[in-house]
Amino acid sequence: MRIARFSIDGNVAFGAVEGDSPPGTTDGLVLDIIKGIPFADFELSGTKVPLSKVRLLPPVLPNKVVAFGRNYAEHAKELGNEVPDAPFAFFKPSTSVIGPGDEIAYPSFSQELHHEAELAVGIGRMCREVPRERVKDVILGYTCANDVTARDVQKREKQWARAKGFDTSCPLGPWVETDLDPSDLTIQCTVNGQQRQLGRTSQMIHSIEDLIVNISEAMTLLPGDVILTGTPEGVGPLNVGDEVAVTIEGIGTLTNKVIKRG
Repeated sequence: MRIARFSIDGNVAFGAVEGDSPPGTTDGLVLDIIKGIPFADFELSGTKVPLSKVRLLPPVLPNKVVAFGRNYAEHAKELGNEVPDAPFAFFKPSTSVIGPGDEIAYPSFSQELHHEAELAVGIGRMCREVPRERVKDVILGYTCANDVTARDVQKREKQWARAKGFDTSCPLGPWVETDLDPSDLTIQCTVNGQQRQLGRTSQMIHSIEDLIVNISEAMTLLPGDVILTGTPEGVGPLNVGDEVAVTIEGIGTLTNKVIKRG
């Protein structure tokens, strides 16, 4: 099931996305509005609205976004970094999250903004110290993410809070796919229609199970929290006016435009 979060006529709700559409369009897609929230048992209301009539929002509102760096060997290599022996985590705050179609505001303190296409994992229930064999039980589903990074700031500051945590630095969407095998999916990033990144989730050094076991040893994960799983090689610059799109096989496409920060 594809679960979207959306607004219509000033109201916010979740809905199940139904139908098929040509790539890059929402033609033919409708939302069956969900009674309740997707983090517990829910029913479909049977009330349907065309996707073209709503505004898609970030598919979840995370309490925290836990991101893992250098989880693809070729990406670590392209930036001159060693591959860590264990998963390497950092945070992006909830205020960094935006949805499909929202604008990425180029931070005033950076001169080198980069895209990083990633598979994101949405957590479906509160959990801590998750054993490997139970990881699938705590996952709501998967969505597209862009770990937008102020690369020059990342290079000169020892911590990554500003470089990766600024407002609008975590686009998520367009929806959460709950029925998906994430082990070998194509990840692609384009800028103004030109391909920049192309990789597969099978290239991850540490699996999704590894990442969730690792972080849940240290902290409680809450429903709606998001895990970013790393980016393949090919990261590169974003400029004001660019349109950046992250496409993941079996999920869809997340598109955002870069604007000058006001």
